[in-house]
Amino acid sequence: MKQAKVLSENELKRVLAVIAGRKHAARNRAALMLSFYAGMRVGEIAALTVKDALDADGRVKDQILLRGAITKTGEARTVFVGDKLRKELERYAGSLKQADRDAPFLMTQKHTAFSPNTLCQLFARLYALAGIDGASSHSGRRWFITRLAHSGVSAKVIMTLAGHRHLSTTQRYIEVNDEMMRAAAQACGTR
Repeated sequence: MKQAKVLSENELKRVLAVIAGRKHAARNRAALMLSFYAGMRVGEIAALTVKDALDADGRVKDQILLRGAITKTGEARTVFVGDKLRKELERYAGSLKQADRDAPFLMTQKHTAFSPNTLCQLFARLYALAGIDGASSHSGRRWFITRLAHSGVSAKVIMTLAGHRHLSTTQRYIEVNDEMMRAAAQACGTR
């Protein structure tokens, strides 16, 4: 099975530009950024509630606890909200009108929760509009894991953040290209 494309910075900017010019821009951008900046699976994103992401005062939480019932492995895990993701979620939270803390964090235009499938379709449509082939709902997750790996983050930390049980699973997510291998070979010669 072919893996989802890991987007370049320019491709990610193209997708964000497409989102900015469409209806529901804040919601769609928040959904995409939960994938890219937190490495969340589409099913986890779709299942988030307001109280998962926002505290009682409506502020974005520092950590989002994913209940075992919504994770692929059935085990709860913590998603840490970095500065970039916080900014994105704050932008979106400012547009929320719902007071129900048990309501879905992301709602369709019909004011219902996304299913993992409908969120996959949304991502596919956005990538297609941006002219990006090979991208899927897993592209953000692969981008997140690859960025961590190439930033020197420990494999055990990446595995834990990704919610993987086995390091071999995490390793399959990491994209390697000629530019990275060239830089690694160059770094070897400078020590």
